[in-house]
Amino acid sequence: MAASSHLNTKSNFHGRSISLPSRPHPLILKCNDHLETLLKSSNETSSSSLLCHKIDGLRDLIEYVENLIQLPLTQDALIHEKQENWVNNLLDGSLRLLDVCSAAKDSVIHTKECTRELQSIIRRRGGGAEVTAEAKKFLTSRKVVKKAIAKALTNLKGNTKNCTMLSTNKDHQTVTLIKLLQDIEVATLSTFQTILQFISGATQSKSNKWGSISKLIQSNRVACSQLTDESEFAQVDAALQSFLFTKTRKVEGINDLQSHLEKTESCIQDLEEGLEFLFRRLIKIRVSLLNTLNN
Repeated sequence: MAASSHLNTKSNFHGRSISLPSRPHPLILKCNDHLETLLKSSNETSSSSLLCHKIDGLRDLIEYVENLIQLPLTQDALIHEKQENWVNNLLDGSLRLLDVCSAAKDSVIHTKECTRELQSIIRRRGGGAEVTAEAKKFLTSRKVVKKAIAKALTNLKGNTKNCTMLSTNKDHQTVTLIKLLQDIEVATLSTFQTILQFISGATQSKSNKWGSISKLIQSNRVACSQLTDESEFAQVDAALQSFLFTKTRKVEGINDLQSHLEKTESCIQDLEEGLEFLFRRLIKIRVSLLNTLNN
């Protein structure tokens, strides 16, 4: 009798499943395409131009996600399953993304202010004790930035959870939607991790923190990121060190430092614009989620 009941349950589930669309919603397919593109870019050397290209890809993806959250099928899934773990994890993830984006933004803004202040003093004074004092101040501030980034990366590693195991009684469209949202969160976190490491001037090795995040994506989507070039931030750190702690601190040292400051400022401008866009979009997505669940 139990066996018969079990078979009937499976039969009913099958009957419900075959009435569903054979293909996911076009917007889900577009999100998947942009997600795959973003994941493939993780293998590229993260020079500033490639990093900005990756941020552009993330911007496109997040725009699609904002529309995806507004879809009736997404709204229905959120409302009908608001007590499910995957919904709670989605909300937690939206806050986690905002936190890590905010950390990246703060790091860029802090470095930008120091860059501009040092450039201003060099233009006014050309050299001397004031420039040396400001360069020391800049180097100290970079240590503060790196410490904040290290903390953000540690929190990112500690707070990241495994993807929720989904029950088999969900329809195919809902399962596809949930897995997509989970994968997008993981890919977005990994992109922010790359951005933070770029700003800190660090490079990644094969046995880096990325490994703990990449495990969360389905095996056919795992893509490890490896930075092999020094970022503009790493280069300006080296230029500051050279200017302050080598004997040739005159014209050549000033010119070299000024050159790196200009490159860093240009890089910062691109990063700041991209991060501000992402932050605003992530806020909109979180507000949409909360509004849907609170209605």
